[in-house]
Amino acid sequence: QVQLVESGGGLVQSGGSLSVSCEVSGNINRIYNLGWYRQAPGKQRELVALTIIGGSVNYSDSVKGRFTISRDNTKNAVHLQMNNLKPEDTAMYLCYGVIRTVGGTTPEPYWGQGTQVTVSS
Repeated sequence: QVQLVESGGGLVQSGGSLSVSCEVSGNINRIYNLGWYRQAPGKQRELVALTIIGGSVNYSDSVKGRFTISRDNTKNAVHLQMNNLKPEDTAMYLCYGVIRTVGGTTPEPYWGQGTQVTVSS
């Protein structure tokens, strides 16, 4: 079993900052991709930022220059610092990982429950 548990988020005014964190626990052999997606009501889930094993990072164009993702492999954790937040950033932020478990043969996708980020105008 693998668990992804998010923390952080909350309510902030437009232009403000928030951070969200995710810790991965369980029967982990190796974490490949680890990062964040978001989903607003009535909209499709979309990539926010993703760290790739080896060190590369992908950001959505909508958050480039405002959000920074960082990964702590010693703690199996990933953090997302969000600056200059806009009302359109309002969404449920979900931690996502591609993880191979101990005894597993292939990496599998895992999701956290999500943490809400609300930006008021």
